Amino acid sequence: MGTQAEDQNYTASPAKDERTAEQKKIDDWLPVTSSRNAKWWYSAFHNVTAMVGAGVLSLPYAMSELGWGPGIAVLVISWVVTLYTLWQMVEMHECEPGRRFDRYHELGQHAFGEKLGLWIVVPQQLVVEVGVNIVYMVTGGRSLKKFHDVICDGKCKDIKLTFFIMIFASVHFVLSQLPNLNSISGISLAAAVMSLSYSTIAWGASVDKGRVANVDYSVRASTTPGKVFDFFAALGDVAFAYAGHNVVLEIQATIPSTPEKPSKKPMWKGVIVAYIVVALCYFPVALIGYWAFGNSVDDNILVTLNKPKWLIAMANMMVVIHVIGSYQIYAMPVFDMIETVLVKKLKFPPGLTLRLIARSTYVAFTMFIGITFPFFGGLLGFFGGFAFAPTTYFLPCIMWLAIYKPKRFSLSWCCNWVCIILGVCLMVLAPIGALRQIVLNAKNYTFYS
Repeated sequence: MGTQAEDQNYTASPAKDERTAEQKKIDDWLPVTSSRNAKWWYSAFHNVTAMVGAGVLSLPYAMSELGWGPGIAVLVISWVVTLYTLWQMVEMHECEPGRRFDRYHELGQHAFGEKLGLWIVVPQQLVVEVGVNIVYMVTGGRSLKKFHDVICDGKCKDIKLTFFIMIFASVHFVLSQLPNLNSISGISLAAAVMSLSYSTIAWGASVDKGRVANVDYSVRASTTPGKVFDFFAALGDVAFAYAGHNVVLEIQATIPSTPEKPSKKPMWKGVIVAYIVVALCYFPVALIGYWAFGNSVDDNILVTLNKPKWLIAMANMMVVIHVIGSYQIYAMPVFDMIETVLVKKLKFPPGLTLRLIARSTYVAFTMFIGITFPFFGGLLGFFGGFAFAPTTYFLPCIMWLAIYKPKRFSLSWCCNWVCIILGVCLMVLAPIGALRQIVLNAKNYTFYS
């Protein structure tokens, strides 16, 4: 559980002091609660790094499945709804005086009860965080390979994707040993800058290239079932683009808090800056990419652009740097869960050896799955639909209703129920579209490519 600075006037029995000291020692070692000296701008670039994934490059493709009107509507509604639910999580971080809910599952336990809260939140959070880490292993490897292939221009020996994923993973065997979120703030800042940079390259190069001849803005599919299922799949792609909520409480936990200066103020300041950057990345890439190429755009707009080669090579290396930071942001709460279980439940002594073995094992696991299933991104649309939509779109609303109990038919009550209904629809529809995509693409899937 989260810790709070002890009241200096508080006196307790020796037994309670002893237990609190032991608890404090463990919390001071665990990655989420070990450092609470972050500034508001840490929140800004951590949130940008967590949210603006390489998925932004597939937004023009999602637009080609949705069309102009529905595409713009889905992007805008998702931006507004997820900003609202993120605000709720920032507010609920200290919804009980004198206590901080430093982890998503702790807030779930407060809202739904000790056992039920764990069972509701932890599986979904793990699906998102571990799933994103595996996808970023593959994305980092693919971008490295693309960089290599563009630079070589057919003059080098072809190297399998497997080896590039291993090269990408080797960086994380080192970085994963950094103790907490504050210690990776420099990496996160570089990642945030890279995400804005490659997004700008994507839409800037599209503007420079201009609209292709005979551009077609009709939706990609020609049959009615195809249009419907593509629409569902595109909803999943957009949901994947707004997945940063899974680490927001852990980010806020790094900010100091007092009754006079609660952590929600600097955190919300950082979130606003982050969401402005998100809008500057998502909307130009999605709209300009679709404007330039219509329904002929690839699922990665950098592939569609292809020239000038030096710019595309640079953009791919920016993607690599960005997903290095994103991997660490999403891995840190997983490290926290693993180390909490090892130290609190299994009574292992906290220390460097435990951290080295536990974190290296996790990195090796995500690398192995990424190498074995290099098409994991396609599978994530299916599995992620069950977890991305709840944790981002409507679980915060259900927690808000459970904790604050707003009056029925009040503005807060109505807003939350609208978000819940939209989120449930997304959770049901997105996996349907993703499952169809998996079936259609299954013949192209190759293990250990």
